[in-house]
Parts: sequence; structure tokens; C-alpha cells
Amino acid sequence: MREFFTGPAIKTELLVVWLEKHGIAATEISVDLNSDPNDLDRQMRVDVADPDYDRAYQLFFADRGDEL
Repeated sequence: MREFFTGPAIKTELLVVWLEKHGIAATEISVDLNSDPNDLDRQMRVDVADPDYDRAYQLFFADRGDEL
């Protein structure tokens, strides 16, 4: 597994669902194990499998020239 994104739980939960809709398995890991699991601002890390990393990066971070 390779680290893909770190941010607030509210964003990482959405990212994991979005990646899975594109056929990329992703996992969330808490950065701070002492944080409240119900806090949507707690820092989480999203990991993806090494073979899927480049595809996930292109889907999420690449410039889209076809957007308005």
C-alpha cells in the first residue's frame, strides 16, 4: 500500500468512496490514534495499492482540459 492523500476524515471518506467507484481499492487509516472517531476534522490517511497508485493519481490530481 502507498500513501495517496492525508486530510480531514470528511474528505477522506468521500475520496475512498470515489476511488472505489472507479475500481480502486483504498483504505483509511487514522493519523492520530487518540482522536475522537466521531470528529469529522480528525486527520486520516488514504492508502491505495501500489499498482493502482498512478491511475488514482491521474483521476484525482491531473489537470482536466475538458472541464468548463
